Amino acid sequence: MEVVYITIGVSIIVAVFFFIVFLKSVKSGQYEDTYTPSVRMLFDDELVKDEKEGSKEPEKAKENQQTNNKN
Repeated sequence: MEVVYITIGVSIIVAVFFFIVFLKSVKSGQYEDTYTPSVRMLFDDELVKDEKEGSKEPEKAKENQQTNNKN
């Protein structure tokens, strides 16, 4: 039963340590990304093109399959 108390105590200490590290990183600006949102809009068109190309692939596969069946 004593092991349970030790385990709970250690887990609370570890959790507090990670919480303090998280707070320090937030205060230091670790999670403030001002560059990516401004650049993301430049690549939106490429993402849309990739999605459209991905939807055409099954159609090409069907066409190839139909052509192979005819031969």
